Amino acid sequence: MTDHAPGPTARQDVPDGPPDPAPGSRDALPEGAGACTQAQLRRFIKSRPYVPLHELRRRFGLNGADDDVSPVDLQDGRVFVGLPARETGLLGELMRHGEVGYELLLDPTSPIVIGVFPMRPIQRP
Repeated sequence: MTDHAPGPTARQDVPDGPPDPAPGSRDALPEGAGACTQAQLRRFIKSRPYVPLHELRRRFGLNGADDDVSPVDLQDGRVFVGLPARETGLLGELMRHGEVGYELLLDPTSPIVIGVFPMRPIQRP
């Protein structure tokens, strides 16, 4: 029996994931940020009847500080979302365009989003 070290399991000439977005593009991420695009966010939210914010953090690996809260200006006023600023911006666009609704924290009374839901469910064949 010959004893030898195992070789690499992945081919070196084939990338192991999607190509990196171009610097400065809409999907470019700062170092250490989760990998979430607006389309992925929309698709995930629309695939469920209700998504608590902690589930968005877990699903997309949005590990920030416990007190990460960013504002979103809507027609009815300003609300605050407990996600990093980049993802809050993506979610805010979906909210402004009527693609997702939101539930606010009621105790104490403050405009803090605690969950989101699809406004127009995906039509399934």
